Amino acid sequence: MTSSDTAPVAIISRNDDSRIGTPLLVFLHGYGSNEQDLMGLSRYLPEEFTYLSVRAPLPAGSGYSWFPLSQEIDYSTEAVGQSVQALWSLLEPLSVQHSSVTLLGFSQGMAMATSLARFQPDAIGAVVGLSGFAVEPQGLEIFDDATVQENPIPMFWGRDLADPVITRDKVEYTLGWVSKHTELTSETYPQIGHSVSKEELEDVDTFLKKVVLGQ
Repeated sequence: MTSSDTAPVAIISRNDDSRIGTPLLVFLHGYGSNEQDLMGLSRYLPEEFTYLSVRAPLPAGSGYSWFPLSQEIDYSTEAVGQSVQALWSLLEPLSVQHSSVTLLGFSQGMAMATSLARFQPDAIGAVVGLSGFAVEPQGLEIFDDATVQENPIPMFWGRDLADPVITRDKVEYTLGWVSKHTELTSETYPQIGHSVSKEELEDVDTFLKKVVLGQ
């Protein structure tokens, strides 16, 4: 599932009829990374899923970003909106072929995962956010937080309380947003910094099996 330089690039764990009707999990990588980065996590997660990992559209260092960030990880909400809508253009035709769509985002990818869930709340079954944040709308009109608040989305949020990358204001906004808009499973992992641990992936596996697969 690759195409021209201007079109979205993604890799998928199975690209034949065996994926039809399976639950889809979409990996959304962090700033400066690429679509290869998170795909390896699938070996620790339920085999029932089809896994799709998407490359962000904007060059950033040796990798890519979903939207520009400053050193303080400030961002333009307009740029967030454009990236969210472009991502949904890629995922929408795939979504109807699968039994559900779950988003797993790391760092900036968590901002994208929560933002897409706020843009298409009826289409996203669950969100996994790792070491990231939710976007403060600041007038961004594509978010349907009222619908999300009426039907809170199941969400797993894993992080280190001492994460050196995600700033305090981003964490505080995210804490407020998840409390009103999600059915939250929150876990913290001391000393992982801005990364992912095996223990965390075990907890994500448990969450996916319970919330998406009903096991």
